[in-house]
This record gives sequence, C-alpha cells and structure tokens, in this order.
Amino acid sequence: MISKNTICLWYDGTALDAAKFYAETFPDSAVGAVHRAPGDYPSGKEGDVLTVEFTVMGIPCLGLNGGPAFKHSEAFSFQVATDDQAETDRLWNAIIGNGGQASACGWCKDKWGLSWQITPRALTTAITDPDPAAAKRAFEAMMEMTKIDIAAIEAARRG
Repeated sequence: MISKNTICLWYDGTALDAAKFYAETFPDSAVGAVHRAPGDYPSGKEGDVLTVEFTVMGIPCLGLNGGPAFKHSEAFSFQVATDDQAETDRLWNAIIGNGGQASACGWCKDKWGLSWQITPRALTTAITDPDPAAAKRAFEAMMEMTKIDIAAIEAARRG
C-alpha cells in the first residue's frame, strides 16, 4: 500500500546505497521496492535505478536518483531521539564512520549530505528543565559539543 505522505529525498545515482545503509543502521527501517527507469532520462539510462522505496524508523521515504542538480542541506534533517549514550554513540559513529561528517550540537551529515540530529532524550529533558538556570547550563554545555555527551549534559544541568 502506498503511503499518503512520503518524504522524497533526491540523490545523484546513490539512492539504493543510501536506503540500504539506513535500513542496516536504524531500527524499524527497511528497503522496499526498487524501480528502474522505463526509458532514458537526463541523469540516467533505461534500466538504471530511478526510485527506491524505503522506511527510516517507520517513516516512508522515496529515494529519487535525480542527478547532480540538487543537494541536501541542513534545512531538512532527521531528528533521532536516543535513549542512552550507547545508542547515541552507535548511530553517530555509524553515520560518521561511513563517510559522514560531524557538526555541532548533535548534528551530523551522512556521506550523501543528508543531515541527522542524534538527540538523546536526556538532552531534550535537560534543556527544557523547569528551572531556567539548569536549562541554561545544559544548553550552554550542548553548544560546546559535537556528539552529545549525556553525562556532561546531566552534570551541567545539576550545576
């Protein structure tokens, strides 16, 4: 059954590779149908992979091999809520270790340029603490990090 709302992600011929990586890395993720072009098109030939249906953590996506015209940007990202440091480390390291790039405050990019926010639930709790001083300390600690260190966030929150 085709989902009523699907995220379409543009790739330059690598949609299937990206979908396979996401399926191997993130829970509740899978590669679905692979559709090949019925004819030549500006960035490919008849028989090339045109689209890939996949899910990322239950979210339906379509990878479109549209060519080099458009690149991913931080204007779109997947935000992944992690439960502990081990899960945070595993996902972060998988993205970075597969040709990705670290950024600030829990953000990183995969090798296809797609942005990810690997966000521990403990961080969200800390920066929304009802005590404004505790929230500020946690927020300021986060601003100094690349990958989020939950122990350091909790220590900052406590003061």
